[in-house]
Amino acid sequence: MDFEEFEVDIEQAIENFEPSKSCTVTETLNWIDSCWYAPASRNARWMDLLGDYAGAEPFVIDGHSLLQVVLDDRLLALAKEDDPSFQIIHAIYSLESILKNFQNRSANFDIVFFDANRHLVLRAGESKFTVASRALARRLLYKHLRSLDSVNTFTFAGLSDKNWLDYRVRVKPMFVMVNDGGVLKEGVGGQFAAHQILVQRLFIFSLLASGLAMVPLQGADFKDTKILSFVFESKLRLNNRGHFPKSVLSVGVAARDVLASHEQGPFDQVRSWVLGEASAPLASFDLCAVLKDIGLSYLLTFKGDTEPTLLAVFIIHVLLLKGVSVQDRARRLAPMKPDLLNSLMKSFLPRIFRATEAVIVANDVSLDIDIRVFLCVLRYLAEHPAQSLTDILGPTVAKDVEDIFSELKLPHLEFSCLSVYFLPDDLYEMPIPLKLLPFSNPVFDEELSAVHIVTEGITLPDPIEPVSSDGEESDEWDDSSTSDDSADALPSARPSQNKITKEDTLFSDTRHWHNHKMAILPKHLGGDATAPMTEWQRNRKLRSDQRFMKTLHDQASTLTGASGAILEQIKIPTAASLANQRNVKPKVVHGRSSSKITGKLSKADVIREQNIAKKESKQASESAAWIASRVQEMENLDGTGLEKCLQVLSRNPRTREASVGAELRVYRMHRLLREWIYSANPDSPASRDKYSLLLMRLIKEVWEIGFSTKEMASAITSVLITLGFSDYVDSLVVSGSADDKALSFRFVKLVKSKTKTAVYDFMRVQEHPIVWQLRLFGEFMDRSMDSQADARVTFKPDAWQREVLDAVDQNMSLLVVAPTSAGKTFISYYAMEKILRETDDGILVYIAPTKALVAQVAAEIYARFSKELNGRSCWAIHTRDFRVHDSQNCQILVTVPDILAIMLLSPPLAKMWTPRLKYVILDEIHTIGQQEGGAVWEQILLLSPCPVIGLSATVGAPEKFNEWLESVQKAGGFQHKFVHYPHRYSHLRKFYYNIHEKPRGTFQSLSTYKTTERMRFLHPLSILSSSARSLPSDLALEAVDALNLYRALSTCTALPPSTLVALDPVVFFSSGKLLQQKDVIRYEEALKQHLAPLLSSFDSQDSETPLSRVTTQLQDDVLSRVPDRALNSQPDRVVSGRNLIHLVADLHAQGDLPGIFFSFDRSDCEHMAQILDDELETLEDKWRENSPEWKRKMAQYDAYLQGAKERERKVARVSKHKADEEDKRADTSEWQASFRPDDPLPDFSFAGQGTSYTASELDEDIAYLVRRNPSPPDWALKCLRRGIAVHHSGMSKGYRSLVESLFRRGFLRVIFATGTLALGINAPTKTSIFCGDSPFLTALMYRQCAGRAGRRGYDTLGKVVFYALPMSRVQRLVLSKLPSLSASFPVTSTLVVRLFNLLDGSNYSPIAVAAVQRLFRLPQVSFGSEEGRHQLLHHLRFSIDYLRRARLLDEQGKPLNLFGIAAHLYYTEPSNLALVALLRSGVFHQICAQPSLRLAKRDFILLMAHLFGRRYLPSACMKEEYIMEVVKKSPSMVVLPPLSETARDVLVEQEHEILQIFTGYALTYGTQHQKDLGPDHILPLSKRDISGTAEDEPSLIRDHLHCTAIRVVARSLFVANSGHDDHFNSVHDLAQTARRGLSLNEHTIPSFEGITGRTKQEGRKYALNAYLLDFYIHGQVAALAAANAIRRGEVWFLLQDFDLTLMTVRGVLEQLLQKRSVDERGATSESGDLSEEGDSGYASLNPVQWEDEEEEASGKQEREKWEFTDDSQRPPGVSGVDWRVFQVVNGALEEFHEKFKAMWA
Repeated sequence: MDFEEFEVDIEQAIENFEPSKSCTVTETLNWIDSCWYAPASRNARWMDLLGDYAGAEPFVIDGHSLLQVVLDDRLLALAKEDDPSFQIIHAIYSLESILKNFQNRSANFDIVFFDANRHLVLRAGESKFTVASRALARRLLYKHLRSLDSVNTFTFAGLSDKNWLDYRVRVKPMFVMVNDGGVLKEGVGGQFAAHQILVQRLFIFSLLASGLAMVPLQGADFKDTKILSFVFESKLRLNNRGHFPKSVLSVGVAARDVLASHEQGPFDQVRSWVLGEASAPLASFDLCAVLKDIGLSYLLTFKGDTEPTLLAVFIIHVLLLKGVSVQDRARRLAPMKPDLLNSLMKSFLPRIFRATEAVIVANDVSLDIDIRVFLCVLRYLAEHPAQSLTDILGPTVAKDVEDIFSELKLPHLEFSCLSVYFLPDDLYEMPIPLKLLPFSNPVFDEELSAVHIVTEGITLPDPIEPVSSDGEESDEWDDSSTSDDSADALPSARPSQNKITKEDTLFSDTRHWHNHKMAILPKHLGGDATAPMTEWQRNRKLRSDQRFMKTLHDQASTLTGASGAILEQIKIPTAASLANQRNVKPKVVHGRSSSKITGKLSKADVIREQNIAKKESKQASESAAWIASRVQEMENLDGTGLEKCLQVLSRNPRTREASVGAELRVYRMHRLLREWIYSANPDSPASRDKYSLLLMRLIKEVWEIGFSTKEMASAITSVLITLGFSDYVDSLVVSGSADDKALSFRFVKLVKSKTKTAVYDFMRVQEHPIVWQLRLFGEFMDRSMDSQADARVTFKPDAWQREVLDAVDQNMSLLVVAPTSAGKTFISYYAMEKILRETDDGILVYIAPTKALVAQVAAEIYARFSKELNGRSCWAIHTRDFRVHDSQNCQILVTVPDILAIMLLSPPLAKMWTPRLKYVILDEIHTIGQQEGGAVWEQILLLSPCPVIGLSATVGAPEKFNEWLESVQKAGGFQHKFVHYPHRYSHLRKFYYNIHEKPRGTFQSLSTYKTTERMRFLHPLSILSSSARSLPSDLALEAVDALNLYRALSTCTALPPSTLVALDPVVFFSSGKLLQQKDVIRYEEALKQHLAPLLSSFDSQDSETPLSRVTTQLQDDVLSRVPDRALNSQPDRVVSGRNLIHLVADLHAQGDLPGIFFSFDRSDCEHMAQILDDELETLEDKWRENSPEWKRKMAQYDAYLQGAKERERKVARVSKHKADEEDKRADTSEWQASFRPDDPLPDFSFAGQGTSYTASELDEDIAYLVRRNPSPPDWALKCLRRGIAVHHSGMSKGYRSLVESLFRRGFLRVIFATGTLALGINAPTKTSIFCGDSPFLTALMYRQCAGRAGRRGYDTLGKVVFYALPMSRVQRLVLSKLPSLSASFPVTSTLVVRLFNLLDGSNYSPIAVAAVQRLFRLPQVSFGSEEGRHQLLHHLRFSIDYLRRARLLDEQGKPLNLFGIAAHLYYTEPSNLALVALLRSGVFHQICAQPSLRLAKRDFILLMAHLFGRRYLPSACMKEEYIMEVVKKSPSMVVLPPLSETARDVLVEQEHEILQIFTGYALTYGTQHQKDLGPDHILPLSKRDISGTAEDEPSLIRDHLHCTAIRVVARSLFVANSGHDDHFNSVHDLAQTARRGLSLNEHTIPSFEGITGRTKQEGRKYALNAYLLDFYIHGQVAALAAANAIRRGEVWFLLQDFDLTLMTVRGVLEQLLQKRSVDERGATSESGDLSEEGDSGYASLNPVQWEDEEEEASGKQEREKWEFTDDSQRPPGVSGVDWRVFQVVNGALEEFHEKFKAMWA
């Protein structure tokens, strides 16, 4: 379903503005962009294509787009203006490098060439040289692609090509990566640029309309193991596919024809000769023959206007190339006069390229061409006329040349005349590398030994000059400053000295980042005492704690265990008290020896046993009497009344007694049999199935109780005989007990006394009992897997669970991969209980991926455990938003990954807290593979000094991930165990909601509603697609699925007869014993084993293949009649919304609620909830208006209200006369007393009716939410009353907690949710419904969400429903395989300096040293990859040099100066380092020194938006016309104004320094380790060696080429082929073009290029979104959605992140100012405190607010007392300009924060 606010309605756009029929190509393009492409671009999402979107699914790379990316590379010397070069070997290298990037990330792709899509490669309309060069390069690159074994390449005419359509059906690609053509720019791209872009836009529109998603290839970012780009979702609709007007399409056709004529004309001119007169196609490749054909083609096609001399040199250079290495081909363009350049580019080269293209196409061959070598040969021949060709070329080449010249009849060639056209070579300056600074550190030296570099003593350069502001001289922000005008000079480097110069200040990380007066460590660990709180603060904290604990208690009371029972708290004694008990000496008892020794019971024991026996006898008698009376009561009940009575009795504690429970179930059998006998159609198959199933379930339950009497055994035996299960009597009937007693009722007679035959033949099942079990009994089979009682837990654990328990008992590390509902939740709590019992000091940390899960786990810990720790807490919560209890002073810490990573990197904690860690539990550990945050999970695994427990249900290729995790744990000295259990406890049954069929009637009310029967069952094998070559390992078959599959295989004779006999269930299973789930799993595996060969030859388009016939047999009859086009179309959103009420009502009617309706757009969730609520409210209002029953009831209620005073008088009289209690109760028990006429009626509400939760309790909870800040919207509160809710991270925490609790209590039964409920939240649901498609609905997310259904202890079967999804998408989801967990690069430059801080601040504690060693020796990116390991070490050594030059580290690795700023904003790198540079330079002072405070604050926000709010707009949104159109209608400016030139200059200078540092490192390493790096003449993918053939023959030209080639150290030789040396233009340039073996990771280098790049400069694909500056100016959320294209669901989070960042910056500035003031005064002063109330000190935290409005107001007054912005309040020693900076920052923050608060208040 799609209710996107950004969705483009093309029909509406056409209706509003249709182009004229006579519009030009440019006008048509502008119309398409403004009406469709630019708005559609806003809807595109930036995603990790593999990790978050496609996973292992296939996709297509458009071949021509791929070639365009290669040929448009600015470094490639090919088809460039004023450069005649044609460096095809560089192009091939670039092509292979791109494909290698895809393959390294395990992408599943094919390359597809569409002939209709070639125009952007050929660029018709540009110069003849450009077009001819690109045309020839296209042919050569295509030929090279076809030669690659590791890449599949296909060619189709266009999107309507039948072969393409067949390919789509067969492969089912998920999306196509294609270029969009870019933006039309004046004077760029030639005369047909608009034509090319228009044709490309139409191609993309057709692609999307055909149902395929589109991803721009140009601009895709390869980061770590991820591929990032925008995803344009397909909007294929059934009723409205969308189309452009005919006038637009006709212009598109005309543009395509114009391009085709200009592209093909010159080629056809040459090709006609080649096809008509050239020699026959070559049987084998003969280079001389090919060159002869090229020469003839050139000479005869362009008769009278040829240049034989140049042709001769062209032939010579081609013959030479096969023997020339790529090293000798690295050369600059030979300088020449314009005459020669013009002759080459305008005449000779275009013609020879066309001739070459025609010949290689006709002969299907390839050719190597290098025009720079050609020019070198030409010059050499011209300048050495006296030397013979044999001497110059060598005998072999000279002979071939002469033979070809003779065949071509070339005239005598004079080369010397061309010498005058060449100019002297330019002087070349070899790059002088920046030498690395000396560095020595005992820990890091060892890690860097593999990339050790010799350094020399070097003096650090001067820092950047501060930028002066008007007025006072500005200071630099530096902790080391001691006066207002202190210089910030860098110290000279002196090896092996520990002395720190006066200019540098060592950084001591012992204080809180937000409040410098507070120590990180609490008092009990050696920190400062906590400052006493005021009475107001104490009261506020008390109220906050009380409210939180009440909320936590309420949440905990709704949590249940795996069995469905409410959790009971365990009180755990302290370990110290247990130790004291063990140490107490046992008392010595004097007297006679115990009689037990002699084997005789003492009198006391005898009496005790007699009392027990009496008590048991009495209890048995009472129970017998109780069950007899209950049976007597039930005899008068039937139908619904009997069912309700049995349900009530089942909750009575007496039924837990074996005798009572067994007899109650036998009585239930008795009543069922009577009901069956007297039913209307007792012998119908439906009746037989219904009653036989109910009876067998009861028999199984009695057998599980294990109690029976003779009468019970006789009754059960008679039932089994009657049903036809005589063989099962021995295994299912429990022998009667010794003290037998009669049943309290007479069991129905089923067996004749004399003949022992059944009285009722119709009761006998009509199939073999095994077949019956498979068909009906599957969900009730015993699901245990070798379960056994275990004293350690309260349930019977399976074998794999006992393995886990043993591992935890042995303190082993664990990775547990088991599906949802398998039973892995207990692991965490068992480990917690173990730690709590064994120690009073040890700590267990539980890591949850989301804050919602943190709160729930904390509530469950509160519900499970209690332990008195003398003032310390048993547990604590610590997240970015809130904290509960002291995270350093608890035993169980529940937190998120970022917080634990910060704590593990804290030096004070490394000494006092980290050593106490006993276990770290990482729930949902598969999150390590996600784009955002994955690196932090890896850091935790590497830094943790204790064993870890990783839990997940969805890890792709878990064996591979476990191999790495095991290596990490073993390196830490911990044993490791991997437990992989693949089976769910409850099966998932899948259904497709047939929205294409009209409902049978309209929805009127729930009580009158009849199901539409549109929910159609999907057999797992019925949705096989032709692309499936194997089944996913987690594709499970229920018992009935396995039976139906066997029947289909048998009916279709898809397997040999002998195999079918062996698979016959009656043969496969042994009879006489009920089947268990493990038996069915064994049968399923046997079936799948025989399916494997059928899958290899499966083609869903061929209905005659065996598996096609089987899938057809398994398909639902109704769905099979729906046309494929309808089934595979995205339903119209209006239709989807209209049918929503039918979907939910169908689920209600079938008993399939509660349900979670998953949609991955927050706006969609909200919209669907409102649609449902509005529909119910409208129908309810209509019913109330027309219902006589309701009018009568309201009249009675009105009369009741009018009699209120009379009732009060009556009550008073009654109480005065002391009337009896019954009369009083009768008076107050009228229905009107509790009647609430405004409440939703049960017929129009999905709220649970049988729960203990009352309407008045809901009123209280809603009132509490309304008082909270932020309050949920009114519509959300209104929905709650009808049992409907929304759950996504944009809703307030209090609302979400209430929703989770009410869902568990059964009051809420319909939740519309994003993925927030998919990650482990305890929200047991009967059904998971997927509402509509989304790029975020991945294989991983599908499994997470589907796993919510059928939770253990609640349902024996879960259901999954697909609503408003194309069937092709359903197939992909069900059959998709989980992607393996990708690795993230775990080290950044900021992390490096934090590691040094950890070592130095902890005095090199063993824990800190071991953590650093693991981090660099065992990261996942280097596991089994030498390239990854070297990437990491190169980055480390570069970072050290960079940090030294940035004066954040000294020579021994001690943190200096502004380390605190960089570390505090670690998660924003490189923006944090850019901020450091700008603070140093004085840019902040210049901005803030403006006379206008308003402008100063605006410019400050602009600067911060460039650093910390970088969100891109796609290229189509950058068009001036579109921007102007948007800005006209909105207060937003949309495109962020450029960075100020001053700030940009500072960052450009810093970027240049970064590039110098990295280049210097690369050159130094390359020089010192040249042998280790290996050869650089092998192509990356094909592994083709371009080292040249070794020839013994002397050749002057080869010697000349060798002597004059460029020599490179760091640059790839293939890139040097285009004339590039070791001078690099950017960090991107260096990382992307580094030589083989020098592995550099661009994304980990703190480059400022992204910040300083100008939006409109060449090659920049995206503009920056001005959403933060816009919001600061106008504060309108609606404008951010409409103009800035920020999804409403994301607005709050984006603004909150920026708000927190501003708070962080203000806090840092406060600390710096305070330090300067303290330094000035020489001692700490209590006055002028700038610090706000401190929080954790580990990150930018926002304490949770539980206050009501009154408290919020009080809090604001309290804060205002401590905010100093008045100049008179300036602390001593702080300069005026520094104080002005603080005023501007504080003022801007306050303005932004007020607007932000107004948004969510």
